[in-house]
Amino acid sequence: MSQANKITVYEVGPRDGLQNEQSTIALEDKVELVNLLSATGLEKIETGSFVSPKWVPQMANSLDVFKEISRLPSVSYSALTPNVRGLEDAITANVDEVAVFAAASESFSQKNINCSTDQSIERFKPLIEQALAKNLTVRGYVSCVVGCPYEGDISPRSVAAVAKQLFDLGCYEISLGDTIGVGTPKKIRDVIEAVASEIPRYAIAIHCHDTYGQAIANIYESLEADIRTFDSSVAGLGGCPYAAGASGNVASEDLVYLLQGLGLDSGIDLEKLITAGNFISQQLGRVNQSKVARAITSKLRASST
Repeated sequence: MSQANKITVYEVGPRDGLQNEQSTIALEDKVELVNLLSATGLEKIETGSFVSPKWVPQMANSLDVFKEISRLPSVSYSALTPNVRGLEDAITANVDEVAVFAAASESFSQKNINCSTDQSIERFKPLIEQALAKNLTVRGYVSCVVGCPYEGDISPRSVAAVAKQLFDLGCYEISLGDTIGVGTPKKIRDVIEAVASEIPRYAIAIHCHDTYGQAIANIYESLEADIRTFDSSVAGLGGCPYAAGASGNVASEDLVYLLQGLGLDSGIDLEKLITAGNFISQQLGRVNQSKVARAITSKLRASST
């Protein structure tokens, strides 16, 4: 398989997928989820976050999760770190990579973290400097790259400006998040081209939510635009709490099925991924939100009877 056909799937289920769950998820279930995901061939797993438990109580035991998981040398285990204190906790947890986040929408930034986008990026400067000094790679997230629940449409130029700031500070990759899932292929392409005029295309990742059922179409358009890294969440876990009708991140199972159908190599075992998704869905008491997982699971059950 040529390098051009190699796609990186960045699994965000254990963090972005679970962080807004209202009922407490047992530590052993979080650990088992990460271990099952590690066995699929994934190379990147966002395992937790070091934010104030006051704001994100579901992530309060991230340090314990990192301590308990069975790490594979082929997998990079990352954590979201909003400030230097979070970075210190991440270092204690022996993470492989940290991530910072900023919004392309000023209103979203104020509502979400009570500061402007520029102020949030200013806060990241010492964090990124210290992380790089510790030989940790730093990933940047930009949220609301297509639309905002408060402002509506977001200009691609605004997205590009924030992405460039994060890249210039030392983030090796910038993940562009359609946080409320309003993107369509043309809008996603416009954002990609705007950002690609400011930073290298290889440093761009795409993070699609499936609120309006457009995630797979948006990913296909991104592939056509030569993007090679995509965030996804096993079983379609997650979703922005501020987006009306939010149905979660694009399901990792659906993404991998698409990639396989296009002859693109993610290195991921789809059946093992479905096993991980079915496991966490069962623990949460719900049906797996991946259409691919539901179809293949039903097919396997029918063939075994």
